[in-house]
Amino acid sequence: MDEFEEFAQQVVTGASIGSIYAIVALAIVMIYRSTSVVNFAQGELAMFTTFISWSFIQSLDYFWASFALTILVAFFLGGALEVLVMRPVEQAPHLNSIVVTLGLLAVFNSLAFWRYGPVPRAFPKPEILSGDPITVGSVTISQLNLGIIVIALLIMAALFGLFNYTKLGLAMRATAQNPVASRLVGINVSRMLALGWALSAAVGAIGGMLTAASLTLSVDMMVAILIFAFAGAVLGGLDSPAGAIVGGLGVGILQALAGNYISSQVDIMAAFVIIIAVLMLRPTGLFGRRVVRRV
Repeated sequence: MDEFEEFAQQVVTGASIGSIYAIVALAIVMIYRSTSVVNFAQGELAMFTTFISWSFIQSLDYFWASFALTILVAFFLGGALEVLVMRPVEQAPHLNSIVVTLGLLAVFNSLAFWRYGPVPRAFPKPEILSGDPITVGSVTISQLNLGIIVIALLIMAALFGLFNYTKLGLAMRATAQNPVASRLVGINVSRMLALGWALSAAVGAIGGMLTAASLTLSVDMMVAILIFAFAGAVLGGLDSPAGAIVGGLGVGILQALAGNYISSQVDIMAAFVIIIAVLMLRPTGLFGRRVVRRV
């Protein structure tokens, strides 16, 4: 394998890892863009709904039916969390909302540990994505990782269409930017906030199930992934679905390249050094929009 082929293989490997970061980053961007809240419980909520999916699979013995049911459960769970937990602190300072999401992180982690225990479990791979790896030249990628990349792009395209070409998406964006003005023009702000949480939970559940299929299902499986997903979301821009995809993939690729060409001991550090440098030059992220305030 020559240097170019080695480089290409590392890029593909990094993109495979980064595609999972990208899906979780999409969930983070989704909730931020529709509610202006940074949800630190996103990873643990995804982990908990993935355990629910595992329970469905044990009962139904069919992956895709369980996959669809889990997305539906996550959708209603996310909406319920907004109504029952987040809405009472809606008018409070943003710090209160952050503390509440940290509390939800601890709650879902404890619930999963209590109900399912600390022992990792095997999570089945969908048959359509469990075939032999695909090889182009000397570059190889598994069908599962290729499927994850495709799913991430499809979710991004769906969210882009929602937010930019539908009245519902525009109403969600308006609610996040100015709830008071949104109410004055007839937008049901409470419904938009609940919908933002619901859609974010559904996207996060997809990320959790694909993570478990790639690695293994455990209570702590989303901890590191959430950190990298946050990095990807911030790198791409917290208000940009496309930025979440680019940022998540970028973090994975930087991590793989740093681990191969520098050292596996500093791959994470090197990736974050580059991210910090980018954000110093462009604080809003690569695709984030600059906000100009007139005094």
